[in-house]
Amino acid sequence: MAKAGSRKKLPKEVAVINADNCTGCESCLEVCPVDCIRKVPGDTISVLQSFCEIDVERCVGCEVCIKLPSKKSDPYILTVCPWDAIELIPTVQVAQYVAAKGGPPAYVNENWDRLVGNAQRMAELAASG
Repeated sequence: MAKAGSRKKLPKEVAVINADNCTGCESCLEVCPVDCIRKVPGDTISVLQSFCEIDVERCVGCEVCIKLPSKKSDPYILTVCPWDAIELIPTVQVAQYVAAKGGPPAYVNENWDRLVGNAQRMAELAASG
């Protein structure tokens, strides 16, 4: 967990990647302004395809990994993830989503404390405050 007091307030929503839809193309990784996205190589978890994951504790909910901001007068939206693998999830629900969609079951189980445990603590903070 991040240092106590390191964040002024929790975001209402954070970005979470549905690993089933992610191809590991890294387009989200390239645009993240807080560098909270990392690539998980496919060969480390007994699946062939790599995917990306988001450190929900560092995510600020800016949506840049989903779509790039544009002028209000611009009718076009430039989507970042070509596979629609990233969603903004209410912070109080993030642990359930990460447990279900954060990667192959064996990977999530092996990394439970880092992935779901941290998300659960964050969700509890959001629910209490």
